[in-house]
Amino acid sequence: MSRSEMMSRIGPKDTKPELVVRRGVHACGYRFRLHRKELPGKPDLMMSKYRSAIFIHGCFWHAHEDCRYFKLPKTRREFWQEKLLTNSKRDQAAVQSLIDGDWRVLIV
Repeated sequence: MSRSEMMSRIGPKDTKPELVVRRGVHACGYRFRLHRKELPGKPDLMMSKYRSAIFIHGCFWHAHEDCRYFKLPKTRREFWQEKLLTNSKRDQAAVQSLIDGDWRVLIV
């Protein structure tokens, strides 16, 4: 199976970490909306009552610094570096936009 095939199977919604966080937040009694397009960055969870947005970021696609789970692919390194840098910049812009709009932001 090629890398392209493997990467194409990774979905943007309902990932295992996202489901774990959703269950925990719901069990604590909070109610939320999923993937709201009207907010910058389409947060995974949004609680408008508390003006809170939660993003659940995967280690690879968001290239967390000093993360033991992140590993840059050995092939096409320049492509992946640029792609992951673009993702990080987009994440930062979305978070800053939410903060500027008086939203609380949590990144898991």
